[in-house]
Amino acid sequence: MPIRLIVVDDHPVVRDGLREIFATSADFEVVGEAADGPEALVVALRTRPDVVLLDLRMPQMGGVEVIRRLRRQAPEIRVLVLTTFDDDADVLPAIEQGATGYLLKDTPRADLRRAVQAAARGEAVLSPTVAGVLTRKARAPEQRTLSPRELEVLALIARGATNREVAGKLFVTEATVKTHLLHIFAKLGVNDRAAAVAAAYETGLLRASPGLS
Repeated sequence: MPIRLIVVDDHPVVRDGLREIFATSADFEVVGEAADGPEALVVALRTRPDVVLLDLRMPQMGGVEVIRRLRRQAPEIRVLVLTTFDDDADVLPAIEQGATGYLLKDTPRADLRRAVQAAARGEAVLSPTVAGVLTRKARAPEQRTLSPRELEVLALIARGATNREVAGKLFVTEATVKTHLLHIFAKLGVNDRAAAVAAAYETGLLRASPGLS
C-alpha cells in the first residue's frame, strides 16, 4: 500500500512542487493539501493520512499549534515538518509538541521521499542543522528537566519496559513513546535508553527504590 500523505503550505507553488515529487512514485499517494493551519486540521482529520508534510509559519494558525492539536486528536498521524527555518524558536517547539521529523526545504527530492517513508514508520527524521540545534540545547543545564510525561516514560524504561509496554501503560501509540524518547535523549545529551536511565539517576531525575530494578 502506498504511503498516504497531505501537503500543507501557504504557497501554492510549493504545494504544486511537493505534489509532483510524490506523484512520480507509486510508493506515495497525496490525498489532500491545505494552505493554512485550520484547513490542515480539517483535511488531516477527514483523510487520516499516514504523514502530514507541514510548513511552520502559516496564516491563521502556525504549524506548531497544528502539531499540538493533531497529537491530541489523531496521535497515529505522523507529522514531518518541512520549512525554511532552523532556529531554536522554530525547531524546539515543533519537536516538543511531537513532530516526528524536521527537514529544511533545500532537502533533495530523494532524501525527502526517504524521510516520509521513515516518518510513516514512526522513525525520527532530522536534518543535520536541526540535529545540531537539539544537541546545543541539550547541553544547556535547564534542559535537563524532563516533563512529567517524559519522567513517566523514563521510569517505565528503567523498570525494563519495552516501547510497546510503555505505550500500553500510558495509553499512547508506540510512535508517541519514540518521540518522548527522542526528547529525553536530546535533553539529557545521550544516545540510547540505557544512557538515559543512567543519566537520570546521576542527576536525581529518577531515584532508586526497591520497586525499581
